[in-house]
Amino acid sequence: MSVFLIPEALAGERVDAAAARVTGHSRSRIESLIDGGNLLLAGAVITKGSQRVRGGELLELTEALTPSPVRLDPRLADGVLIVHEDADIVVVDKPVGVVAHPSLGFEGPSVVEHLAAAGVAVSTSGAPERQGIVQRLDVGTSGLMVVAKSEAAYSVLKQAFRDRTVDKTYHALVQGHPDPFEGTIEAPIARHPGADWKMAIVEGGRHSVTHYETIEAHRAATLLRIHLETGRTHQIRVHMAALGHPCVGDPLYGADPTLSARLGLDRQWLHAVELGFTHPGTGEYVSFRSQYPDDLDRALQIVRAG
Repeated sequence: MSVFLIPEALAGERVDAAAARVTGHSRSRIESLIDGGNLLLAGAVITKGSQRVRGGELLELTEALTPSPVRLDPRLADGVLIVHEDADIVVVDKPVGVVAHPSLGFEGPSVVEHLAAAGVAVSTSGAPERQGIVQRLDVGTSGLMVVAKSEAAYSVLKQAFRDRTVDKTYHALVQGHPDPFEGTIEAPIARHPGADWKMAIVEGGRHSVTHYETIEAHRAATLLRIHLETGRTHQIRVHMAALGHPCVGDPLYGADPTLSARLGLDRQWLHAVELGFTHPGTGEYVSFRSQYPDDLDRALQIVRAG
């Protein structure tokens, strides 16, 4: 029997999703355990994967499983969830309102500060305020990020991002219905010529490529799966707005504030759901997945209800 503690940070999540994150095993493997009656929560056999966890319960697996190197570290520093850590990397699930590293003009929390508070030593490579940071997410975008712990990992991961060998997948809820339902947007991005706090498609800007496909189409909005070939500042937000379908909740790039208010959103509906790359230490391919935060999930349920 294996026993795991469900972190308080996962309170409200589906038990199958929480079990997958805690154990490091796939959702399909967890579902088979539930079907076989081999998964218990707080001493009770789980019968439905849709059951919600409260956080703080013990999860018991009564069937022996091969240990997985990918696990959930139960430490939580002010909302930044550590989903995996080893000698070379730490993967975090960043909440909205947190930046990757301290920066001028923003006085809020950062991933770098949270990791330091959790006692995680990261690579000293990079500028002093962004040591270990090899990728960034907007303050208003939630989801997965990888941070380098060793100096070698920093070098390897920076090169991987430059070579575009890191798989970055986002889900975005956009206004209207993109036509065609799937496609590629290739348009250069640079600072907006009239507003340096935002980005725009500008001739001579940095080469930028976004691939998208429809997951769900609803009356008011469409849920997209988006794969970034490049990683420019605000890339998804700029490209989808240029297509005429801004991310819901993103007034900076033309979203309807009325719709955002109806959905209870005060930020863009954009989440980094999957991150995959060749591990800089082992050479093996690793991947991680994040569930929707509560505010995005609630908004999506309203859209689904019409």
